[in-house]
Amino acid sequence: RARKRMTQLGEAWISIQDFFAAGGEVLIWIAVLTFFLWTLIIERFFYTRNGHRSEVDRVCATWAQRSDKSSWYAHQIRRSLISQVSARCHQFVGSIQTLVALCPLMGLLGTVTGMMEVFEIMALTGSGNARAMASGVSKATIPTMGGMVAALSGLYFRVWIKRWADDETERVGDLLVQGEA
Repeated sequence: RARKRMTQLGEAWISIQDFFAAGGEVLIWIAVLTFFLWTLIIERFFYTRNGHRSEVDRVCATWAQRSDKSSWYAHQIRRSLISQVSARCHQFVGSIQTLVALCPLMGLLGTVTGMMEVFEIMALTGSGNARAMASGVSKATIPTMGGMVAALSGLYFRVWIKRWADDETERVGDLLVQGEA
């Protein structure tokens, strides 16, 4: 049974290698971008579940210890505390947005490089030999698909993280109630 599983894993690994070989170098770069994208998304997920609560508790405790909550100086401290939470909530949001936007562009780069290979084969052979052009067509279409899949996989989470960060910033602002003047 263990031997069968190892055989299946070996066959799966060979299939993955064949897929990357058919997609060309650009597909490897798309995989690297996707790895970084999902590393940041997972980091944000763990922050929302674990680290954020302690950050809000720290800020609320700092505000609660203040006796003066209505002066101009207190207002600036309140804004600073909210800004600290906002900066921590929005950390990596810009990077995630950039990576989501970059994945389809890398797919487009794969399309261009693959089509250049097809045109080079056509120029060398002088004909439309389909077998000779198949490698270039694969290098044109597979990275395009990979870039789109990578971007779409991160798109929902990009929107969710941004919305969560904005809502949490507003919620903390509401928690830090300013005293009457």
